[in-house]
Amino acid sequence: MIKRILSFIAVALLATCALSACNTFRSFGKDVSRLGGVIARAAN
Repeated sequence: MIKRILSFIAVALLATCALSACNTFRSFGKDVSRLGGVIARAAN
């Protein structure tokens, strides 16, 4: 019973980490995209 509870907690933690990582990379991609736009406008 305890192993089952600990397994559930471990899976929940991994899922939380995976979802937060996706959100972080999405934000990072938006920041890089904005930076590219700023550089392109500065070059013009």
